[in-house]
Amino acid sequence: MLISGASFAGLTLAYWLNKFGFGVTVIELGKDLRTGGSPIDVRGEALDVAREMGIYDQIKANEFVHTDEIVDADDQTLVKFAINTLPEYLGDIEIHRGNLVEIIYGAIPKDEVKIIFGNSIAALVQHEDHVEVSFEKGERRTYDLVFGADGTHSMVRKIDFGPEEEFKKFLGVYFAFAATNHIQTGRPGSSGIVYRELGKQAVSYEFLNGVNSILVFRAPKLNWNYRDREQPKQILREYFAGNTNWKIPQILDAMLVADDLYFDEACQICMPTWTKGRVALIGDAAYAPSFFTGMGTSLAMQGATLLAKELYANEDYQIAFANYNERFKPFVESVQARVDHSLKVQLPETEEELQASFAAWSNQQ
Repeated sequence: MLISGASFAGLTLAYWLNKFGFGVTVIELGKDLRTGGSPIDVRGEALDVAREMGIYDQIKANEFVHTDEIVDADDQTLVKFAINTLPEYLGDIEIHRGNLVEIIYGAIPKDEVKIIFGNSIAALVQHEDHVEVSFEKGERRTYDLVFGADGTHSMVRKIDFGPEEEFKKFLGVYFAFAATNHIQTGRPGSSGIVYRELGKQAVSYEFLNGVNSILVFRAPKLNWNYRDREQPKQILREYFAGNTNWKIPQILDAMLVADDLYFDEACQICMPTWTKGRVALIGDAAYAPSFFTGMGTSLAMQGATLLAKELYANEDYQIAFANYNERFKPFVESVQARVDHSLKVQLPETEEELQASFAAWSNQQ
């Protein structure tokens, strides 16, 4: 078995396939685990997956418990809340992204699972009884099955299923993330400060590795190349330069010189099927719900676990693949459908929606 991608979906799948006795190789484009990024949530059945994997206690021990504030343009507090204590979030665990990646990675026996960093799949040729894989670096190899767990911009999906545009639902939103350690939130006891105005949101969080900030904004479809590191900076200038509200000037200045700036569009991946021949997609490569739903990590862990269990229960991989599509798709679609409500709350387009979002949080204080 070959898995492309060493994040939540790929590592969870590697854990289970190895546990069920399959030979597993994981290949990851990055030179190491990607541990950066904002905190993520582990929810619902994904917590049951963690218990089955024996990592729940580690996740709980690393829970990111924090208090957030929503402020106005003059940095005055409008709402203060602890999201972990709100009724709809009880039982969920928020954790730093890097902590969760390292916990799952640590659960995989390295003497049994081969993990290769700094390489990627360049081509796939499917045959009746195997898949021939060419790598960016190294010789060709053959595998029984290949799994794309390589994110929203999946190369496996592009090679074997078609161009990204055929499956991508653009949400009319872009976001940028970078370390901004010199920016002080000025809020002792609060880890996250959120500023919202019509169609825009700025957030600064105190993470384990310092302060990180996020800029989010509504925009029509932009002509940009996600591999271009300089173009996003020009886009940020166009949408935020001259905006003096809250700490936007400082955040923008920091992002324009940041080496770790991450910029992307908010989208969902919607596919009629996640399998084709001997190739299957999992996680964001198959059904990215967008970060607005807070369910990307949970879907990745649940989907990977379900697929591995189906392969273990069925000698015929085609039956396993069919069951994976049939059993998981209704839940995925229900999660993706939540995005419209989340967008209204986080990126209101009217003054009425903006005030309603403040009122909704105020009622839960």
